[in-house]
Amino acid sequence: MTDTNRISVRHPLDLAHHIGCETIGDWFVIDQKLIQEFAELSGDHNWIHLDVDRARRELPTEETIAHGLLTLCVTPRLGAGQLEIEALGMSINYGINHLRFTSMVPAGKRIRMRSTIMTVEPRSDGGVRVATKRVVEIEGAGKPAMVAETVTLIYPKEMESAQRLTTPLDTAIPSTHK
Repeated sequence: MTDTNRISVRHPLDLAHHIGCETIGDWFVIDQKLIQEFAELSGDHNWIHLDVDRARRELPTEETIAHGLLTLCVTPRLGAGQLEIEALGMSINYGINHLRFTSMVPAGKRIRMRSTIMTVEPRSDGGVRVATKRVVEIEGAGKPAMVAETVTLIYPKEMESAQRLTTPLDTAIPSTHK
């Protein structure tokens, strides 16, 4: 099943039938409390994230702004429910091919993510490597907050866990994706 909110497949390899398909997640508020909690976790205490009065005076947003890495870190939440794989054993974040923070996310704004499957490649260890374009939008803004291409390794549940990881993560069937 494919609609603008979800792709449903039985097996990870079935994602190949959905290359180019886009899903759209739900809106999520990036509030000042979340920004402050992320500042504590990350150690990034830059005033642009925390000083509400100074931000009102000095930033074009007139609000504090979310850390770019906070925007990246909430993408699993933003993508929740966009992809359903019936025979999912596990998925592993493999990396990011491309990442840009293209616009500031002011505190209190709602964001959502559009995800598009770009490539689906079987691996020699039985897994599947999936590259996904992720665009995080800010409600009412003309420019996205973040554009990324993430890479995920997906393993079907019928494989025994010992069999899954006998091949190093960086060993795959050669890719034509650049």
